[in-house]
Amino acid sequence: MSVRAKKHLGQHFLTDETIAKKIANTLTEVGYDKVLEIGPGMGVLTKYLLQKKYTTSVIEIDTESVAYLESNYLNLAGRIHSKDFLKTDLTEIFNGEQCAITGNFPYNISTQIVFKTLDYRDFIPELTGMFQKEVAERIAEKEGSKKYGILSVIAQAFYDIEYLFTVPPSVFNPPPKVDSGVLRMVRKKDYSLPVDEKLFYRVVKTGFNQRRKTLRNSLKVFNLSDELRAEEVFSKRPEQLSVGAFIELTAKIQKDAF
Repeated sequence: MSVRAKKHLGQHFLTDETIAKKIANTLTEVGYDKVLEIGPGMGVLTKYLLQKKYTTSVIEIDTESVAYLESNYLNLAGRIHSKDFLKTDLTEIFNGEQCAITGNFPYNISTQIVFKTLDYRDFIPELTGMFQKEVAERIAEKEGSKKYGILSVIAQAFYDIEYLFTVPPSVFNPPPKVDSGVLRMVRKKDYSLPVDEKLFYRVVKTGFNQRRKTLRNSLKVFNLSDELRAEEVFSKRPEQLSVGAFIELTAKIQKDAF
């Protein structure tokens, strides 16, 4: 029995055992003893996660994959969650315990997986996994690059992010049309923002939604004082600001507007 890859679920099954083992080894195993794999498919990564000292659970929306795992991975009994990750309350799976996330993520929901991880950051000290290479690079990118954007800033505000290695299309069935990239996100020791979180998100998104404009023009919506708008930071474009600079900018806007 094997599982047919379904295009509407963005499935590309990894077939290279060496790479699967390498991805399993990206987890640091620090600060948690529970791991949740997203979209295990036929378990090529799962088998290596199960060899580790932590407790592995999986979450899979594809019922055919769930049936395969139930038949072939008896040691996963009770830890196969036939659910949509994006619609699941993660605190219910592990009763609010710390849990790492990993997987060969479906391209079509990989960005949403990161944003959900950020929403549950109190419970997720680490995420490792495979993305479309362009997305992985964007998440890990630093200021000064065209790839640097909303996802880069917001993810890096809470996690230290490292691009680990590139994976070619040839090791998947069916092969995707692009390279994949594996990265690791480790939650910062102090991951609480010193500014209003909703305002921080709004400043970042508003700035990058008009990324060709200077912040003086793109952030007009905040009705800032002339004194604040005259500061040098407002003459810059959003990709020129580090994550720390965005936090400082938010603090200034917060103080000015409220």
